[in-house]
Amino acid sequence: MLSGLRRSLGTLLTRSLDAAGAGKRWAGKSRMVNLNAEMMAGASIAAQRAAYFARNNPNVAAAVNAMVSNAVGTGIKPRSKHPDPAVRDALHSLWERWERVADASGRAGGFYAQQALAVRAMIEGGEAFIRLRARLPEDGLPVPFQVEMISRDQVPATQWQEIRPGNPVRAGIEFDALGRRVAYWVLPFNPNDPTMPVLAPTWEPKRVPAEDMLHLFRELVENQLRGLSWLAPVLLRVKELDAYEDAALVRAKVAAMLAGFIVNKDDSNPAWKPQGNAETPTLEPGALVPLNPGESVEFTNPPDDKNYDPFTKNHMRAIAVGIGATYFQVSGDLKDANYSSLRGGLVEFRRSVEQLQHLTIIPQLCDPVWRRFVTLAVLSGAIDAPDFFRDPEPYLSAEWLPPAFDWVDPLKDVRAEVEAIEAKLKSRAQSVAERGYDVETLDAQIAADVQREQRLGLPTTATKAAAPTPPDETTETAANG
Repeated sequence: MLSGLRRSLGTLLTRSLDAAGAGKRWAGKSRMVNLNAEMMAGASIAAQRAAYFARNNPNVAAAVNAMVSNAVGTGIKPRSKHPDPAVRDALHSLWERWERVADASGRAGGFYAQQALAVRAMIEGGEAFIRLRARLPEDGLPVPFQVEMISRDQVPATQWQEIRPGNPVRAGIEFDALGRRVAYWVLPFNPNDPTMPVLAPTWEPKRVPAEDMLHLFRELVENQLRGLSWLAPVLLRVKELDAYEDAALVRAKVAAMLAGFIVNKDDSNPAWKPQGNAETPTLEPGALVPLNPGESVEFTNPPDDKNYDPFTKNHMRAIAVGIGATYFQVSGDLKDANYSSLRGGLVEFRRSVEQLQHLTIIPQLCDPVWRRFVTLAVLSGAIDAPDFFRDPEPYLSAEWLPPAFDWVDPLKDVRAEVEAIEAKLKSRAQSVAERGYDVETLDAQIAADVQREQRLGLPTTATKAAAPTPPDETTETAANG
């Protein structure tokens, strides 16, 4: 009786759970048992393919650019939370001087350019590695500290061993007995760069403590070791769509080809006979191609593909959704867009970008750089902080201001923002921060504007705001009946 009950229960579960069924529809690889195992086998290949399409496919390039520009823009900028305004101003001034020379490679652009480069590497290749480098006082930096970008290939995912007793190395990352990351094993050069030295001793990975390495990637499962390219869900679809568009282009070229043929009816005077290595005439627009007696030409008649436009749009939407962008960001097509559709798409897109900023970029990249910057600024004497070692947290705490999102309809959105502030549904400081600015800096600039206007005898901003607004034509018409 018990065995019969088990068989009945097994049959019920098998029939009810289609996702666990078998048969031809589930043939092939349709399961993923462990993401780490799958990534170790194919993450590098996926990253290389993603890099290829990001350089060669305009839609993928547009999607990646849209993600980077919305997530980083001109930089995610810190504002100190220290309670003393003088300390905040000193930290901000020192940061502005250091940020310009933060790049260890010496390239222009500074730390904000490195933010964009790291996020791009994370989207394309799945992850970015950043090394925090201490510098000597004689290097002449505002703070003896710089940031170095590390290629994902410099941290070999094939590194699986136990170099130190009790500390396993998994995918190039060393863990302690509690499962915490304590070090990364890093090659001095990118192994895929042919311009780098090829001497064997230089290619041994070196141990870098985890506190000096930042690993930027989006975690999809618990205990994930390495990052997966954001393009992985759509790479095959991109490749197939790329091939389809190439075929459609060739078909259109053949259909549009216009050429003339010269038919020779005199058998004794052949017009053209291939001899030796003579090249066969090719079909080109405007060409006049001679034919031998008895020869004729038949053309294929490729039909117009009426499904081309809806087919490509459908796949482009799937690609956009898979990457995390909107359809018009990937395709550049605004033909059928209106205010409601644009706003609806952008609201959802911005929600995902804010999640990326506050749960990945800021905690994994921005905060560690700020904390190291402040610590070395204090240790080097670049800033006076006598109470730092007694309570460092006020100095180390910072609020990060991502770039502001542009409004779809500025007039409507500004009015809604003002009404929310007046109704006490949000603070003015919160509204200013959402625009990517610091409210103290904004107030100081407004005060400076008012002082300059008063000094020059101009109507001040406050006077303009208090002046009655002249009624527009619609208001006057309604008032006059």
